[in-house]
Amino acid sequence: MVTKWLDPVEQRAWRAVVALMTRLPGALDTQLQRESGVTHFEYWVLTLLSEEPGHRLQMSDLAHKANASLSRLSHVISKLERMGLAERITTQGRRGVYAVLTDAGYLKVVEAGPGYLDTVRRLVFDGLDPDETARLAELSELLSARLSEVLSKPGAPTDPDEDG
Repeated sequence: MVTKWLDPVEQRAWRAVVALMTRLPGALDTQLQRESGVTHFEYWVLTLLSEEPGHRLQMSDLAHKANASLSRLSHVISKLERMGLAERITTQGRRGVYAVLTDAGYLKVVEAGPGYLDTVRRLVFDGLDPDETARLAELSELLSARLSEVLSKPGAPTDPDEDG
């Protein structure tokens, strides 16, 4: 198999993507942990639950929405349970296990929201005009759909936390 190296424009784009993937999560984690005591992923999970009717969602559906393996989500929900921000409820029949946002979890989302959104705006959107923001949304959706398509195929790389 012959490796097809990245051309200069692809290399420039890839390096920019890597910079975003490595720097942005750390900056968001720092802000949220300092001001609210949760990581970015924990806050993301709480936010997703806050948007659902009854503030609850089946674990497998929540994992899909959070772009996480069920294993990773289960660990995070366990931590959120210890913090009193979420709980698991097992339902009768085939419906499975639900993650449910507690009142304290909802309050955490409401209290953390302003600082989080200020940070997102400062780090991402303040440097873009409306057309650039729309293009960023389009490209991100396109790349996300492509990633989902490729990763759903047999033999595709898996999430490292799937194995344990």
